[in-house]
Amino acid sequence: MTVTTSTAYSRDLGDELRRLRQRFTGLRGRAMAQLLGWDPSKVSNLEHGKIRGTDIDLVQYLTACGKDIDFFEDFQRRYHNAFDAYFAQDPRNLRTLAMTEAMATTITAYDVLTVNSLLQTPRYARALQAATGQPIEDLDRQAVMRRPGGPRCVFYLHELALRMRLGGAGVMEEQIVWLLANSSIVRVVPEEASTAAFQSACTLFEFEKASPLVHAESDLARVFAQGETAVERSRKLFDLLDAVALDETQSRRRLAEHRGPTPLRALARTQ
Repeated sequence: MTVTTSTAYSRDLGDELRRLRQRFTGLRGRAMAQLLGWDPSKVSNLEHGKIRGTDIDLVQYLTACGKDIDFFEDFQRRYHNAFDAYFAQDPRNLRTLAMTEAMATTITAYDVLTVNSLLQTPRYARALQAATGQPIEDLDRQAVMRRPGGPRCVFYLHELALRMRLGGAGVMEEQIVWLLANSSIVRVVPEEASTAAFQSACTLFEFEKASPLVHAESDLARVFAQGETAVERSRKLFDLLDAVALDETQSRRRLAEHRGPTPLRALARTQ
């Protein structure tokens, strides 16, 4: 085994091993270590993606779980790049992203043309799927925002996204109402901040006991970047956005403007 820096994908695959152990052996980690002749810390570190297991380690572990050579070869193929600082993944795979969101202590995101999936309403998500042909993201991931002690979040949203009338006026009004309900964590980047519109959408995740990473996505791939250069570039982007974005009160006012004049009166009655 090799001690190395864990990544989003190494933690994902490590958790897959843990679930295999629980499902197919019923053993606790210490009992699994005893079965394999390992130190208990090795099982724990392997399942948390903190160490890179050798091929022999993986064969022993997966054999104990009753897996055959075909399963091992598939897992080995995926595991080969699990510790890479830059990793691309099928955009339909949400598991690594969901685990990353669940682990994060801080989430800082920037979106240009669409609302971040952690803030989308179901109708907006369906309208986005109809417009792009991409699968609807699992909105159950939004539970991470509601849990006690959840991540500290800031969502920078370019005003262009508010002008994209996905699904019609009713869908957009509902979406903007939801953004207003979460306005304490939404910073609108005004349309006149044209330079920001040419920056790429991305999310910076920070953790208590793991290195920060940047996530970006397209219809071709999800990219997880843990390299120092990528993280530093994202920090510079968010410094830029912080300088040009509206503050909380201004953002709330701008969101209300996009909702329309009638909702603005209703909004005033609630304040």
